[in-house]
Amino acid sequence: MPSPPLALIVALIGAALTVGGLLALRASGARFAHGRRLAGAAELKVGELLELHELPEQAIRVAGRVRCPEPIVTPQDDRLVALHRDVEVRLPRGGWRRIEHLRETRRFELWDHDGSVLIDPAEAAEPLVSIPHVWRGSADELDESYRPGLERLTAEHGVPTAARATTRMISVVDRLLVVGRAERGSDGTPRLAPAAGGYIISALELDAGLRLLGGRRRGLLLVGAAAVAGGLLLVTLGLVAAAAGVLTG
Repeated sequence: MPSPPLALIVALIGAALTVGGLLALRASGARFAHGRRLAGAAELKVGELLELHELPEQAIRVAGRVRCPEPIVTPQDDRLVALHRDVEVRLPRGGWRRIEHLRETRRFELWDHDGSVLIDPAEAAEPLVSIPHVWRGSADELDESYRPGLERLTAEHGVPTAARATTRMISVVDRLLVVGRAERGSDGTPRLAPAAGGYIISALELDAGLRLLGGRRRGLLLVGAAAVAGGLLLVTLGLVAAAAGVLTG
């Protein structure tokens, strides 16, 4: 049995390892909460949701197609029900600064051949689970609509050294998985409402969506997860050993 001071050192090493692992997980870009909600919900078709007599307390995942009479139409003729775009510039000092946070949505019906439910993507959790379109370049390549913001940042922080834009879209042609909670509307018909934190809306099949939520830096994800698990084990062993040492004198 190690002495209490040695056991506490083990616990401190475990705590440091845990913190390092959490930082690695964050840097990996993984979205664990989203992935857990998407994977853990039972899947129903729209028609099955509408036929429920007893509503489940747990979140459900409903699969269906999109129907929207007045979608967002982009200059590229994309027809969308959700358009999320973030534009950022990198400052000489201070990292990245966001200059646009666009969130444009349209209500739509999630439907199959047995019925439909209304979904408001303005109540979606972020990010949307869709393949992001990422552009990188210089701040000078941004269009004129960003010029006032760029001039203000340049005056305050210096000339931006780079720019990037990330766009996520949900199209009217997508087949969606929507995670929410079942509740009854005013007419008693089951509907799909956003759970705490909002709907999870995925334009990808389940496996592909979970891979996307796992982040692009898979190696860092695995290292971080292992570090957290090992760190927590060392913290537990160290504290137990320290307490046992104190009790035994």
